[in-house]
Amino acid sequence: MLQSLGRVVYAVYGRGLRVRLGGARLPRHVAMVMDGNRRWARQMGFEDPKIGHRYGAEHLAEVLGWCVEVDIRHVTVFLASVDNMRKRESDEVDNLMRMIEEVIVRRLSQPTSLWRLHLAGRLDVLPDSTRHALKLAEESTRDTGAKFHLNIAIGYDGREEIVNAVRSLLEKEVRAGHDVEDIAQRLTPDAIAGHLYTSGQPDPELVIRTSGERRMSGFLLWQAAYSELHFCDVYWPGFRKVDFLRALRSYAARTSAAERENTQLRVWPRKPRM
Repeated sequence: MLQSLGRVVYAVYGRGLRVRLGGARLPRHVAMVMDGNRRWARQMGFEDPKIGHRYGAEHLAEVLGWCVEVDIRHVTVFLASVDNMRKRESDEVDNLMRMIEEVIVRRLSQPTSLWRLHLAGRLDVLPDSTRHALKLAEESTRDTGAKFHLNIAIGYDGREEIVNAVRSLLEKEVRAGHDVEDIAQRLTPDAIAGHLYTSGQPDPELVIRTSGERRMSGFLLWQAAYSELHFCDVYWPGFRKVDFLRALRSYAARTSAAERENTQLRVWPRKPRM
């Protein structure tokens, strides 16, 4: 009885949040750090905490569905950092890679998928099977005409991304015959951004991190320089639709307040009456 009542209250509250977002300014690009899979599994009483990776992988499809509902067309998800690949135990990394291959890649590369996949990170640190599956998924969704774009950050490090972007830019300029002094004079943020993994996409306006951690962990250091940050205490597999809508509500409220403040600052004060 209490569970049924709880579900009703949850549904009503969720609909209320959705209604209040009507007409609000929502982000075009949301980035998410999918954190807390193992802690969620322990909390739920599973003997093997690695099972949380499967629940976390399966939950991504549901969260992407919520993004489609509110027409958020660019999403970046942080699956694994370079440090994750190097420092975690091999059996845990193998399990995580298997979940990515069997759940995320398989589901999102279906012909009916609404999402075009883009890869962000060092694929050379991944197992051969995972690297191959991700590349095939990226290729298979390239020409589908999908309007929604999903960046999969795996084997990712934000500092390495910036270094690689600058290196790529310099190599391109040198091949074009430009010298160092000329390159330095014409170097701009936009030129560097054109060589990032997310080149051609809008920067994320909202970054969500689950699990209660309040740090970026090297995620999208360049792109998220002006993003709104939302830290959620629930673990990723337990991240609910109301949690997602609350993050959007928080973003809309802070963005609206900032715009009002900027408008007030632009208004020239009236001349006092004599």
